[in-house]
Amino acid sequence: MADNEKNTVNRENGTNAGMDINTDESISGTSHLNEPVANEDEVEKLKAEIAELKDKYLRQVAEFDNFRRRTAKERIEMIQTAGKEVITSLLDVLDDCDRAEKQLQSSEDGPLKEGIQLVFNKLKSTLQSKGVKPMQTIGTDFNPDQHEAITEIPAPTEAMKGKVIDEVQKGYYMNDKIIRFAKVVVGK
Repeated sequence: MADNEKNTVNRENGTNAGMDINTDESISGTSHLNEPVANEDEVEKLKAEIAELKDKYLRQVAEFDNFRRRTAKERIEMIQTAGKEVITSLLDVLDDCDRAEKQLQSSEDGPLKEGIQLVFNKLKSTLQSKGVKPMQTIGTDFNPDQHEAITEIPAPTEAMKGKVIDEVQKGYYMNDKIIRFAKVVVGK
């Protein structure tokens, strides 16, 4: 009967004799149902865990956003410089066209001269439409980031010291990036 007494509900205070829980807070006992279930340490622990997970989430979102921007930028650069190798090899052909154009200036044959000039202009305009621009070097200050010095010669005037006097091979930009350095003669 002792076991039965533990499991019976005490009607006076509303408790289970074995558990000692009060359902009514006005009656004395060791624990009440309106008391918080979790203690303060558990609540703080859960709040810290939520803050940590929130921080991880924000970092992941920021990292993904940076990745998305970086890949979009790389894709744009790749599209802009997709034909760089082909265009770089065509620069030698463009140099030959410039030399032939100089020779044509002394030619007397008008229709032939005009036809060849049309072909040269079309090649130049096609390369320009792809973002290729020639570098302007003669008379500018020597810049090792843009120019490759072949030789130095005495400057004809004091103002030409440290400047590009002659251009042996033209330099070119493609979408504002150097694809070929200019080979120049510098005054000293």
